[in-house]
This record gives sequence, structure tokens and C-alpha cells, in this order.
Amino acid sequence: MKDPRDIIVAPVVSEKSYALMELGVYTFKVRTSASKPEIRDAVEAIWDVEVSKVNTLNRAGKRRRTRGTNRTGQKPATKRAYVTLAVGDIPLFEN
Repeated sequence: MKDPRDIIVAPVVSEKSYALMELGVYTFKVRTSASKPEIRDAVEAIWDVEVSKVNTLNRAGKRRRTRGTNRTGQKPATKRAYVTLAVGDIPLFEN
């Protein structure tokens, strides 16, 4: 079995993700090869909560252009997971 901390890369910090946290939906950046069952198992193993639903979304990397040489490049593509909890919450940002 894969290590759960290899599947969950980082939590997403944005206004939208904070608004969703109040509804019991948490947003994470995950490995691009991770499947929904792997994400569910990883969240349940790390934080000991019950997950009711996992939605994923692939985001294409943005194209960027350098100023000096006018070359184009691309930022890496990422995958995000919206994890809905059945009961409880995840203590992500506590002091």
C-alpha cells in the first residue's frame, strides 16, 4: 500500500476553500496519478475521519512567457480533490 502522505500533497489555501470548510468540504492538492478510492483511504488514515464523497478535478498548467527572451513555458498540471466528510472536521490550520 502507498503511504497516505504521498497521495495528499498539500491543502489548498484560498477564499473558496475556506468557505467550503464551513460546509464540511476540504480541498487538497493530490498526486496526478491518485484515484478517488486512494484519496479517500489517505484522508481517513491521516486524520481518522469518515469520508462520504470525493470529487476530483484536473487543472492544466498555465502557459507563461519570459520577458527577456520571449520564450514560452508551462507550469505543471495539478490535480485537486474536494473531500466531503460525513461527520467531524479536519484540524488543518490550528495554532
